[in-house]
Amino acid sequence: MHFYIITLFPEVCEPYTSAGVLGRAQKTDKGKGAKVRGKKISVDYYNPRSFTKDKHKKVDHRPYGGGPGMVMQAEPILKAWEKAVGRKKDQKKVKTLIMAPRGKKFDTAMAKKLAKQYDHLVLISGRYEGIDSRVKKALKAEEVSVGDYVLTGGELPALAILDSVARQVEGVLGTYESLEEERVSSGEMYTRPETIEFKKKRYKVPPVYLSGHHKEIEKKRAS
Repeated sequence: MHFYIITLFPEVCEPYTSAGVLGRAQKTDKGKGAKVRGKKISVDYYNPRSFTKDKHKKVDHRPYGGGPGMVMQAEPILKAWEKAVGRKKDQKKVKTLIMAPRGKKFDTAMAKKLAKQYDHLVLISGRYEGIDSRVKKALKAEEVSVGDYVLTGGELPALAILDSVARQVEGVLGTYESLEEERVSSGEMYTRPETIEFKKKRYKVPPVYLSGHHKEIEKKRAS
């Protein structure tokens, strides 16, 4: 699956998408028997400042009708989108999302749907007071929210959505069983050592987890 993030701050996002599971999923490597494993996902960035005619690379302006703050202009974003996916032959396989606090609430069900139905996912990250509404209309984009709160920009929501959708792409996590939402998740988890000490107080792993009785352990985890 191909992800495209339109953002004024690609340097904020790139370290996250280049590390860990997401970083490995973007690499081509050789498996056993010299079998080549292809990339599972790709992530590209497009900065609207690269698509503005303003000599100072400005991409914002005062809102029509008055009001506080500045609004991101439509043209640089539309040109960035055109550069990213405008020439894709099958536009039905392209989905464009705009990060917006008033948008549809994003969840795992949506992540699964996006991974299944689309090959190209464009994530538009706004700043300032928001994005010129003509972007949504021109691209037939969908506004999406990751929670009932407001952030200074759309980069964190875009990364959260990318991470969640990428997990649904076959091969990204290695095995299907690695998807936590597909198995019982425990509120309690322990590992070695059996006893730790913090501020002169000792904390032990509950005996049931050391018992070897798997039914009791699963019952405890599900409680």
